[in-house]
Amino acid sequence: MPTEARLEDRRFAAASALCLAVSLIACGGGHAGHAHASFADAAAWSARFDDPARDAWQKPDQVVRHLTLSSDSRVADIGAGTGYFVMRIAPQVPVGRVYAVDIEPTMVDFTVKRAQTAGLNNVQGVVASASSPNLPERVDVVLLVDTYHHIDARGAYFSSLAESVRSGGRLVIVDYKVDPSISGPPMAMRLSPDAVVEELKAAGWRLQTRSEGFLPRQYLLIFDRAP
Repeated sequence: MPTEARLEDRRFAAASALCLAVSLIACGGGHAGHAHASFADAAAWSARFDDPARDAWQKPDQVVRHLTLSSDSRVADIGAGTGYFVMRIAPQVPVGRVYAVDIEPTMVDFTVKRAQTAGLNNVQGVVASASSPNLPERVDVVLLVDTYHHIDARGAYFSSLAESVRSGGRLVIVDYKVDPSISGPPMAMRLSPDAVVEELKAAGWRLQTRSEGFLPRQYLLIFDRAP
């Protein structure tokens, strides 16, 4: 029989897939009708998405170190959900700003209030659209964790995203490995690192760093703008 840990992995993966399918940029008209009903209670979803057990395989502190942030960095977390990474990034940029970006307004509101309660006044919520993160200014780092594979029309999306990134800025993608033994979204939704690199190359991005070792379930790719 499956172990309790394995069952918890499956519950988290199922919850993540449902949340992302509805609350992130991949949402279409067919999901819009139940988006608010599904996520009216963001606190309940936070109990799953921010479960400390996630830290063992998500390794958030190591991921944040890969962002090489300065105290004044502007960072956009696209698909921020309930703020799992936002709450870790904000203390690293005390004179900068973190944009918690999500297509689901209740998630955005929850994350902003969570940050305010923690005394993190450098967090600003942004409600995204299906075609744009709607960032109010150019940023130094754009982070997408388990979000890239949910975005439709990725070529157009990431080509236009360049307008929201400062000169020398970076795009960081963390997503699930194409391995059926790893819990996560359905295999049909996953993309290999090579596929992501090729898609983003066509959209004008250049690979800087590729890491497939330190995260047990995911890979991490860092891009800058091609000359």
